[in-house]
Amino acid sequence: MNQPSRRDRLKPVELLVLSGILSLFVGLVVLFTTREIVLSLIFFGLAFIVTLVVMAMFSLSIKPNEIEQHEIDDDELPPPSH
Repeated sequence: MNQPSRRDRLKPVELLVLSGILSLFVGLVVLFTTREIVLSLIFFGLAFIVTLVVMAMFSLSIKPNEIEQHEIDDDELPPPSH
């Protein structure tokens, strides 16, 4: 059985790290402008969730290449014959 590549295994970690970096930026901007820690933590959490969902939707919308499509087709079960 084929094992997923290292890149495929690290894809969720990449999404989490990038989402964390973007939300940290938003949290710091809110903290520096308002000087309220609670408000910056709220915006940090909201930005983390929103960026994570948006990037996950973008990754789902990417069309699989020829090799991936072949793997998807091989995983489908054939219809039962009568």
